[in-house]
Amino acid sequence: MTRYASVIVDVPAKQTDRVFDYEIPAKWSGFIQPGMRVNVPFGPRQIQGFVVEVKDNTTVQKTRPITSLIDIQPILTKELMLLADWLRDHTLCFTISAYQAMLPAALKAKYEKWLIVREMEQVPTELQLFFSSTDRIKFEELSGSTHFKTIKHLIEEDVLEVYYEVKDKVSTKTKRVIRLQAAETALIEAKGKIPARAVAQHKLLDYFIETKNEKTDKKVILEELKIGTSAIHALIKLGILDEIEEEIYRDPYEKRHFEQSQPLPLTQQQQEAITPILGSIEQNRHEAFVMFGVTGSGKTEIYMQAVDAVLQEGKEAIVLVPEIALTPQMVNRFKARFGSDVAVMHSGLGMGEKYDEWRKIHRKEVKVVVGARSAIFAPFENIGIIIIDEEHETSYKQEDTPRYHARDIALERGKYHKCPVVLGSATPTLETFARASKGVYKLLTMDKRMSEQGMPSVEIIDMREELRDGNRSMFSRSLLENLQIRLERGEQSVLFLNKRGYSSFVMCRDCGYVVECPHCDISLTYHRSNNQLKCHYCGYEEPVRSTCPSCESEHFRFFGTGTQKVEEELTKLLPQARVIRMDVDTTSKKGSHERLLQQFGDRKADILLGTQMIAKGLDFPYVTLVGVLTADTMLNIPDFRSSEKTFQLLTQVSGRAGRHELAGEVVVQTYSPEHYSVELAGTHNYLDFYHKEMQVRKLHQYPPFYYLALVTVTHQELTKVVTVTEKITQFLNMQLSKEAVILGPVASPIARIKDRYRYQCIVKYKKEPNLLDALKKVVEKYQSQMDQEKLAIHIDLNPYMLM
Repeated sequence: MTRYASVIVDVPAKQTDRVFDYEIPAKWSGFIQPGMRVNVPFGPRQIQGFVVEVKDNTTVQKTRPITSLIDIQPILTKELMLLADWLRDHTLCFTISAYQAMLPAALKAKYEKWLIVREMEQVPTELQLFFSSTDRIKFEELSGSTHFKTIKHLIEEDVLEVYYEVKDKVSTKTKRVIRLQAAETALIEAKGKIPARAVAQHKLLDYFIETKNEKTDKKVILEELKIGTSAIHALIKLGILDEIEEEIYRDPYEKRHFEQSQPLPLTQQQQEAITPILGSIEQNRHEAFVMFGVTGSGKTEIYMQAVDAVLQEGKEAIVLVPEIALTPQMVNRFKARFGSDVAVMHSGLGMGEKYDEWRKIHRKEVKVVVGARSAIFAPFENIGIIIIDEEHETSYKQEDTPRYHARDIALERGKYHKCPVVLGSATPTLETFARASKGVYKLLTMDKRMSEQGMPSVEIIDMREELRDGNRSMFSRSLLENLQIRLERGEQSVLFLNKRGYSSFVMCRDCGYVVECPHCDISLTYHRSNNQLKCHYCGYEEPVRSTCPSCESEHFRFFGTGTQKVEEELTKLLPQARVIRMDVDTTSKKGSHERLLQQFGDRKADILLGTQMIAKGLDFPYVTLVGVLTADTMLNIPDFRSSEKTFQLLTQVSGRAGRHELAGEVVVQTYSPEHYSVELAGTHNYLDFYHKEMQVRKLHQYPPFYYLALVTVTHQELTKVVTVTEKITQFLNMQLSKEAVILGPVASPIARIKDRYRYQCIVKYKKEPNLLDALKKVVEKYQSQMDQEKLAIHIDLNPYMLM
């Protein structure tokens, strides 16, 4: 009996966002299951697809058979496939995009396009040269040539055929292993027969007799015994040994030793916080907890003890940490407590390493995954707890399709597995804290530090006063004094600046000309190390000029302050200080992040200077001073969350000081000391900030009082962008209720990126049952233009970036 597979194909488009039925060849009947990847014919080409369902009949009159299998077992679980449907409906993405988001990059298919000649005599002579030695050629080799129009015509005429070949990016790592094929008695017998002059063969036989190893890494044998490969081959010929390929994992931590750590006794506050979580684990009950604990209150220890309780029940745990910055210290703690039961997934790993960590999870060889945003899709099947540390972090929001927030995925998976979800932060997002205040989430408060040290004292310096007193340096007198005191005491300091590069922009003092990116509406940033001006949006670079291109003046000056400039100034003012700079430029190489933090932890530097990546999660016992150079950078960004982000960042950075026995101090430099987010961060007062910010949000109709949807339209032609955005706004006005507020159409804050103009409209709403349908209709209406005219419409149903 013929069986059929319903397949979602790897073509992210509206017309293909449905299942296509394929016949299962008899040889694979009973073998193919939902969640597997297969190669299928689709039009004239071969592409990858995901099997969604296996069934006995189909309504399709003529089905084509599946060409080949990619997986031997499903790579997506039943739960992840249901989750993909949820993602599709809630973020308005295609099902295939949701599947791809759940897999490591190594598993995403790569296609090679070939041009195949069907009728050589109809190919023009100038093109026949390309095909003289073969009947097929790579599409890329001709796509940029002057013959491209002719090629297009020949494809339409069926003279040439475009053939797609699926290339799997993924490769497993293997090692050569020498395996014993004979019993010990046979080895001793062979020794007697092999001539004495064959010293290397005798060495090899002695090695296997003494070690009693069944198999050994070939590399180890060659290095330890200092013999050549000919001895191995001689014994393979005699049938005593054989050589095989064995699959191994790429382990990013293989050279690291983790000291086993034991659970610490909990303080009374920690005990009160963990009790309800343990109750939820025992009773197999889904609940969402907000662990609202000041920096240094011991949230990580609670996470680890809760994970331990889950492992005792034979279940699995997912622990999310923001970006790569937090991962080294968090990984150390979890690896030290749970050893080889931990898989790690973050952007600092190579593609092969990520794939191997994912396979450990898929093969059920680990029980805990610690990772950044995408680790929320770990293919566990028996989850007992999901923890999101620093839940307020914006990096949990994916800015590309599918535009999901890891917190929403965690709550959805928590419901499915009937397990608790813990959201931990010293500064929760307003949306999360509002839900906790209403009882939707359970609030667990920890307002004391474990070390019983108070919170560090915060001094707010008005930089306007410093300027009036003639101090033009980027360091206030108080901060410089404090840095000198720390150097004399042998203690460490952390300096935080919310930018990278040397200076923000280059401007002519005579005519006011600012050097801008030719492809984006943004000024170029000066990078001192290679004397280049760079665009932080599209990557465009150009060398620095000595004169103004507009008026030829030589008064070309650098404005603003970047990490490179601060480092230079520091070495002038405190030549004896050892400084480590951490920003995107110094941590772009693999492993550099961890190496720099390790050096600082080993006290090989006095000052750690960095951007956002040093603001969170770092825990060094000798750090007693934290300096914030420009507290108000974020306040000036056109974003309704700018006050919240400023408060969170200042509180998090302040929390790096005085976490152990030594008391901590914080110096915050600002040009707006009277702003409530700066003032309240100075007193670590989250609750007052929450109430104040909630009033502002209510007044201006922003979350958590309203939901937001952001529609962004981009295209190379400005008129096209404006027209389309206007039509979309009019359509939404007709479809939605009078309660919905629609702002726009208006140019995006950065109106052009990579030569594409950007316009947007924002919908603010409380309850709009028609909204999703209306937005789907918008995408459907413009689908053909999106395919043919490179028009792009991005819809974000919970935007974190309004830029």
